[in-house]
Amino acid sequence: MKKIALMFLAALTMLVLAACGGEGEASTDGAGKLAQLQDAGKVKIGFANEVPYAYEENGEIKGANVDIAKAVFKELGIEEVEAQLADFSQLIPGVQANQFDVITAGMAIKADRCERVLFSEPEMKYGEGLIVAAGNPKNIQSYKDIAANSDLKVVVMEGTTEIEFLKQEGVSPEQIITAPDIPATFSAVQAGRADATTGTEMTVKMALESAGTDKLEFVETFEQPAVDGVPSYGAAAFNLNNEELRTAYNEKLEELKENGTIAKILEENGFSEISNMVEVGSVTTEQLCGGEG
Repeated sequence: MKKIALMFLAALTMLVLAACGGEGEASTDGAGKLAQLQDAGKVKIGFANEVPYAYEENGEIKGANVDIAKAVFKELGIEEVEAQLADFSQLIPGVQANQFDVITAGMAIKADRCERVLFSEPEMKYGEGLIVAAGNPKNIQSYKDIAANSDLKVVVMEGTTEIEFLKQEGVSPEQIITAPDIPATFSAVQAGRADATTGTEMTVKMALESAGTDKLEFVETFEQPAVDGVPSYGAAAFNLNNEELRTAYNEKLEELKENGTIAKILEENGFSEISNMVEVGSVTTEQLCGGEG
């Protein structure tokens, strides 16, 4: 009898622990995430310093994607934004680990990334840009020019889509070096460790303007790579468990596209409504995650 009583007590304890565990999971899973953020009135955003998409200036987080996220979350009743700076390559791991509620940095929607995060619908589209030493002494006009000369080196920010674009255009992995951020890529070119650096067009162009150096130049005649993913479509991204939050975000994003708010935000951040705006339904995240677009 004593043995039976002990077995019953053990089983009861396991049930209680399981119930407690279930409650704990419910507090962090996707089904309750939106309500949690609304109750707190605050959202934690992960971003990488990349002008004009998302960046920090005088202690304030700015940029087109940040402004879009703020506008969407405001519509969802969440007005306070807690922003955390991270290397671009750490944004996806960060949202996977629930260090961030959302990441926003103009991150391109790519099929392999779709396996790790939930992207919102596209917020903008953009092309590529190239920075070289002043005077373009190696006459680099395209990624194919780099591929054709094995002595050339190109430096790219870690975790960006440009690494794959370069490889698709025939650039050898031995020619590609990486750096943690845009200033570090510029330094590599200025120091002669690399012959060029590349990134999204607006990013590298505006970063060069801010750098105020006459030792580098933006290649105005750069030939866009003919590869899948160009143009790229940038969006916010969420933890795979936060489907409800992503859906709510998309609903408000669509409303803000249709009433002209998104176009206005893009224009205010130096983008063009004609070149960078993604109209509702013209290209979808489902298509891009499936390798279309």
